[in-house]
Amino acid sequence: MAEIINFNKARKARARAEKPIRAQENRARFGRTRAEKQAEAAEKARIAKTLDDARRD
Repeated sequence: MAEIINFNKARKARARAEKPIRAQENRARFGRTRAEKQAEAAEKARIAKTLDDARRD
């Protein structure tokens, strides 16, 4: 016979299990310093400029 489960407890347990995963994703997305963000923006700008300079007219 199947075991009886409480759906509220199962739902809350799943949410608790997903919380650390979501927190890790948010740290990777939003947890950067201003210097890191500026360095990435500068690198993107440098790559875009190099690509535009190499473009033929």
